[in-house]
Amino acid sequence: MELVPIGPGFGAEVRGIGLIDVASSDSAYRATRAALEEHSVLLFREQEISDDVQAAFSRAFGPLERVKVGSVGVGTFYSRLNNMTTDGTPVPSTHRQALTARANQLWHTDSSFKPTPALASVLSARILPAAGGETEFTSTRRAWDCLPLALQARLCDAIATHAYAHSRDQIAPELITPAERAALPPVRWRMTWRNPVNGRVALYIASHAYAIDGMGVLEAKELLARLIADATRGEFVYRHQWQQGDVLMWDNRATMHRGRPWPNDLARSMVRTTISATDADGLADLRPGE
Repeated sequence: MELVPIGPGFGAEVRGIGLIDVASSDSAYRATRAALEEHSVLLFREQEISDDVQAAFSRAFGPLERVKVGSVGVGTFYSRLNNMTTDGTPVPSTHRQALTARANQLWHTDSSFKPTPALASVLSARILPAAGGETEFTSTRRAWDCLPLALQARLCDAIATHAYAHSRDQIAPELITPAERAALPPVRWRMTWRNPVNGRVALYIASHAYAIDGMGVLEAKELLARLIADATRGEFVYRHQWQQGDVLMWDNRATMHRGRPWPNDLARSMVRTTISATDADGLADLRPGE
């Protein structure tokens, strides 16, 4: 296995092994897991992708998360992110799927709004537009390391509240249904996530976060907005230009990401599998009061 750096201080392209190798070989899995712990974002190119292959690869890293209510693929392991009708025609810009794509263009970390957050996500390209539709990443470890020591001391034990409704309401109040709101009530997490393998600390923030314990509403929102803006300055961001056969894996404990827009009349289809975090991944330390 060869690792080729791709981003500004994080991220690597994996060469010499593919998804099937990782799913079927313990040594390939262990090497890939070590690369994920170190580099946070991994790129596999020229993969022969199917749902089964993607799930087998993802499952090697931990339990798979089922797709939440209201999303395409609900109840399965496959979140289908596309802007198409069943016959392949792109939907209008006011359609729910198009609005969801806009919401995914906010900086976020997957599943921070769930009772069990995500360790990692795996995203594969199925249909790509001729222009746009890139995915951007930033390292929240690097963001933490760049904070003044006084602010680190302030945030190391701080607790933030995350809600799926908060990020979706920024796009359109009607984007999620009452059933989705009821199924996904707010959750609270520490604002830092320490990697149990290497001890690196990362900020744990996202567009889903909106409140901080012991802080006024406006003050908390301003601080969260400033932290996200500082973490996502251009020189800190890796922008991935998708090619057919690409698969990206990222560590939600140590990154934020966002999609980028593409022309409304062009089809785009991606499939994401999400791996739930466990206490072995440092989840116990993320919980308030533990």
